[in-house]
Amino acid sequence: MKQLFYDRDKAVEYAIKYATTRNPKYYNFDKIGGNCTNYASQCLYAGLPIMNYSANGWYYNSISNRSPAWTDVNFFYDFLINNKSVGPYATKVDISLAEVGDFIQLKNQTRWYHTLVICDLLENDILVCANSIDSLLRPLSTYYFKELRVVKILGGKSY
Repeated sequence: MKQLFYDRDKAVEYAIKYATTRNPKYYNFDKIGGNCTNYASQCLYAGLPIMNYSANGWYYNSISNRSPAWTDVNFFYDFLINNKSVGPYATKVDISLAEVGDFIQLKNQTRWYHTLVICDLLENDILVCANSIDSLLRPLSTYYFKELRVVKILGGKSY
């Protein structure tokens, strides 16, 4: 397996460009459950353009030909944390280890429900971009949630 570099700058550039609009190359899931993880996957793909087409992989070709990990908060997390094959892989870290281009997922009282892209680190806050509730460089401190998890992208693999 060949190690691949995750270009965090490209991921953040994409995140900023599409935080308040949609890339027409991808279906907009806003009206059928939310677009946040679809958007996060697009940002990740902008910085590490390799998909995993396995049964439990991470890929998008169309609305009818995509993996659950591309658009679902929990499947996205599970794929990235557990991936030992082709495509991106990640680890869960403390927020103090977050970098631009990493992802934050929010939990309400009962479920993980939102994926955010880290776009800037300030001394007292983190600025994020997101879809569903479109956010362009919104301070993390303005969100209400019970718990968060940081998904740190470590890189990717190809054959």
